[in-house]
Amino acid sequence: MASDDAAAVGVVGGWASPFVMRVCVALRLKGVAYEFLQEEPGKKSELLLASNPVHKQIPVLLHGGRPVCESLVILQYVDEAFSGARPPILPADPYDRAVHRFWAEYADAKLPMALRTLRGMIDGDKAAAAEQVAAALAQLEEAFTACSKGQRFFAGDDIGFLDIVLGSYVGWFRAAERITGQTVLDEMRMPRLAAWAARFCGHEAVRDVMPDAGRLVEFGEALRAALAANANAQRM
Repeated sequence: MASDDAAAVGVVGGWASPFVMRVCVALRLKGVAYEFLQEEPGKKSELLLASNPVHKQIPVLLHGGRPVCESLVILQYVDEAFSGARPPILPADPYDRAVHRFWAEYADAKLPMALRTLRGMIDGDKAAAAEQVAAALAQLEEAFTACSKGQRFFAGDDIGFLDIVLGSYVGWFRAAERITGQTVLDEMRMPRLAAWAARFCGHEAVRDVMPDAGRLVEFGEALRAALAANANAQRM
């Protein structure tokens, strides 16, 4: 991907993070080349701590040596900083932008903790977590009908802000399905959202950065084992 700013763009993150994936998809959608700076799982590099001293979390976008933090903020920054590159990530209409931002924040409020519970990354009631995910996706099925206006994606003919935000969870959906043996994106209950997810995963800006479900399951198992070993070592 060609870009005049290619040498100045970097992404600090981890391949398994849906929040990091968002940044990569946005840059790829804009045609911006970038360097991926992989963090070691369970650790925080000096670069990360220096770039995001407040939250000390991934992702961080580095552009011209300056850090931008928090995935939703980064998506909007990428849209504005590379405004000459098409297509736009956020809708042009102010009302549509507000609606897409609302549903993006809704997804981030309802899905991450419940999905982590389903995958066994944190302790919790798996049945309650499954119900929360199902209820959220049912709402987002209705939102897709309203936002897409009969087109292929939330943003219309091509992926945009809300597509990227919700689509970043699809790998986690699939990993949770493998672990629990239960369907998360049920084609019978939410046919439009299930069809959208398949289209999203096949998009050229997405398919090379969408994590494989089996690899996510293995990553989660390895991370849990490493955290348990570290906790045991600290108690000794």
